[in-house]
Amino acid sequence: MERKRSDIIADELESLILDGSFSDGERLDESQLAERFKVSRTPLREAFQRLALSGLAEQIPRRGVFVRQPGPVELIEMFEVMAALEALCGELAAARITDEALEELRAANLRCQQAVEARDTDAYYRENECFHGILYRQSGNGFLEQESRRLHRRLQPFRRLQLRVRGRLAQSMAEHEAIVDALEAGDAKGAAAALKSHVAVQGEKFHHLIASLRQAAE
Repeated sequence: MERKRSDIIADELESLILDGSFSDGERLDESQLAERFKVSRTPLREAFQRLALSGLAEQIPRRGVFVRQPGPVELIEMFEVMAALEALCGELAAARITDEALEELRAANLRCQQAVEARDTDAYYRENECFHGILYRQSGNGFLEQESRRLHRRLQPFRRLQLRVRGRLAQSMAEHEAIVDALEAGDAKGAAAALKSHVAVQGEKFHHLIASLRQAAE
């Protein structure tokens, strides 16, 4: 499926913000960026909205859109909540997931594995989003799915950034396999624990993420 132009622009802007090309508090000039990406302002404004959802930008009425990066404390708090939400999704899905959805998860994992072998972090992340989306839906709880998707969108750039750490793609892939195994066995506690460990940014993963953010800011 062809990706929307606004999503491609949002991905590029995320990378530019995270690698320090745009500094914290800097105004994103709509005219200059429209010229840079050779697009009208409509897809650019849609990209700005996605940046705002992820917390990488702030839209101020009558002033414009400004780069904003959450600090370490805010990040760890968001990831703690994300890990808890996904753990609950896994716990509920263990009893409710359909055979068709399990097949969808296996198919998503196969595409993830292909991305790992190609060392394509962007392709892996797109399939990773599909994998988690299936889990949210299979929780069977519409409100939980909505809240999980909302926070997932906000954390998108930071979850993408983690995948650039050497060895993280293969580790994430192994965690996916453990999640599917637990779901297939109907192991609610195992699925919850596997998902919480997969998403939580603690210990080494937290240090890698903060180090990556610092490097991007330098």
